[in-house]
Amino acid sequence: MVLLLAMAAARAAIPTPPGPATQASNAAPPPLLLGQSAPFSGPSGQLGQEYREGAEAWFAEVNRRGGIHGRPIRLVSRDDRYEPALTLRNTRQLLEQDRVLALFGYVGTPTSKAVLPLVERGRVPFVAPLSGAQVLRQPLRATVFHLRAPYQAEIERMADALVRDARHRIAVVAQNDAFGDDGLAASGQALARHGLKPVATARVERNSSQVGSAVATIARARPNGVIIIAAYPGSAAFSRELRRRRSTAQLMNVSFVGTRGLQDALPGGEASGIGIAQVVPFPWNRRLPVVADYQRLMQRRSPMASFGFTSLEGFLAARMVTEGLERAGPRPSREALMRGLESIRQLDLGGFRLDLGPKDREASTFTDLTFLGAQRWEP
Repeated sequence: MVLLLAMAAARAAIPTPPGPATQASNAAPPPLLLGQSAPFSGPSGQLGQEYREGAEAWFAEVNRRGGIHGRPIRLVSRDDRYEPALTLRNTRQLLEQDRVLALFGYVGTPTSKAVLPLVERGRVPFVAPLSGAQVLRQPLRATVFHLRAPYQAEIERMADALVRDARHRIAVVAQNDAFGDDGLAASGQALARHGLKPVATARVERNSSQVGSAVATIARARPNGVIIIAAYPGSAAFSRELRRRRSTAQLMNVSFVGTRGLQDALPGGEASGIGIAQVVPFPWNRRLPVVADYQRLMQRRSPMASFGFTSLEGFLAARMVTEGLERAGPRPSREALMRGLESIRQLDLGGFRLDLGPKDREASTFTDLTFLGAQRWEP
């Protein structure tokens, strides 16, 4: 990468507030601040809570070992309830008041989209958003670094599975926002590869369980497969009501739905058979070294910790950003962090590989399909 002029680097650096003149030379070094806006309350709060739990498990381990170049990491998290207006307010506070080095672990497409102008205008590293949307990927956004594969890859895998199972009457249910728009477009493209079109499409509202109109529209089309692009409140309500109409369609969800949230919202075996695409490995497969590390560190923070796909994604995202910080040096600027992240090439964390570059902002292409059973996945 072309070296930055010294003046530009100085502008990009995050200054460390000076201490008092009498401060002892052996005082604790200032922390490396990362800012996060995500839902920690409200209908979708479980997504943000689980993602943060996984990330904090790794950050706690890094700090226990002495931090990054002797500096601890601190994650400053603000609740946005999965509402873009709150995300924008939180982000301004994180940048202007908290003066964070980078933004990390935002949850959702509409919320992440809302802050893109701030991120790009300020050249702020925006690391590992919990979103697979194309709006965050195309055109290439130099300041945005993704851990996960895009929704397009997830939906193509779901469509392939449905067609292999002779389910050609496929409907699509999408959240009524940027997340749903992206998923609806990706579904159309995935089905077109098989010479198909959706037999019906319907919308559900973000953070809402009011799905009557969507259920009626889809039920009239009598599909034998349904692709759902929604967080768990809308997906669970839709799934429950469609089953009450005695539909036997195979239901398939993108990873953002939140596996544990969907299970919790559909008790008594109602979730059995529902498919969910995943972008991280199985969180109970201890044969993978990175999963064994994740489980050990989650339990170190809390002996009763629960494992899951969303918290594992947060853990892996934390691994990625700390690797970037390590490479950025002892006094990292935002530009140095971005150079550090894009220098990560073919890094194996123990069964999960990270690969970035100057023109590559997607660290992983991993996708998988899982199907919920009558019993919960537990160790």
